[in-house]
Amino acid sequence: MDQQAIFIDAGFLLAVGGMQTAGTSLRSATTVNFEPLIEGIRKCTQEFSGLPTLRTYWYDASKDALFTEQHKRIGMISGVKVRLGRMSVDGTQKGVDLKLGLDLVGIARNRGVNTVFLLSGDDDLAAAVEAAQDFGVKVVLVGFEDSSHRLGVTSVAEHLALRVDSIITLPAELVRECFTKQEKAPPLSPATAAVPALPMPSPGTIVGAAVLNGTVPKPKPGAAVRSGTSTLSFRPSQPDNSELVYSSERSVTGAGYEDSAMGAAYDVGFAVAESWYNNTTQGALRELVAERPILPPEIDRVLLKDCASMIGEQKTDYQGIRKELRRAFWERLDQLA
Repeated sequence: MDQQAIFIDAGFLLAVGGMQTAGTSLRSATTVNFEPLIEGIRKCTQEFSGLPTLRTYWYDASKDALFTEQHKRIGMISGVKVRLGRMSVDGTQKGVDLKLGLDLVGIARNRGVNTVFLLSGDDDLAAAVEAAQDFGVKVVLVGFEDSSHRLGVTSVAEHLALRVDSIITLPAELVRECFTKQEKAPPLSPATAAVPALPMPSPGTIVGAAVLNGTVPKPKPGAAVRSGTSTLSFRPSQPDNSELVYSSERSVTGAGYEDSAMGAAYDVGFAVAESWYNNTTQGALRELVAERPILPPEIDRVLLKDCASMIGEQKTDYQGIRKELRRAFWERLDQLA
């Protein structure tokens, strides 16, 4: 049939939008105006294909695959169907890619559309893309422009990009209009005094960020400080691999990573801690501090994913980089609390 369908991996879309808006994929770091965002995607794809849209599919995860209030609001948008996988206890999605892949192949087999637009960067979908193409459906990848990346888009696996028929990008103003960074921290009541005191280095102590003199400012871009016997640079690093990846289970040790990579790890830890603190509750703060230095899996996963988007998965696997991520997170939380 002469019509199109849109398949949106919400995890991919919201992670990239969050990174561009707030510097972290932590969902609580941004607020999203979903209706104009989905309508903007629909308009962009229809201008490319010249076809009407049968339906927009929105794939996400939640506890026990149950609709949250946000999912209900998205599902009430005209022409949108929400499909949910499960969210595991460690914050990873289960069944989302499987649902998307099966739906993609199913709509192609039933000849419901002749063009599919896919917003995702996951290489696990490459096989489903090729299966849909075998049924005569064109598959167009929709991404976010990144002129510095060899693919021209950010956070997309090359394995997937090589198998689609075309690649188009969303207008940058769509993200600026629909994503808003959460700035204001929630007010803290007197009960904050019950929060266990976080250990603070004494004035004059040299740490990774600066010399403490009552308060600890975030290091300015280009500043270099000394930690132990090595000098670390906190200049913003240029990513050599813009692919967003989930936490790796591998444990890689070794030296050789550049100071700029360590600086990027510090910046990521700093940003995630600030975003998390600005959107948390006193109870959650108390629970986090009680388990120190262990971080909940959902926070650790965001740290690793955001760092990988900055410096690549291989460097993020170094134990030194991972330690710096977590150290920077706790350091910034100390400052805020």
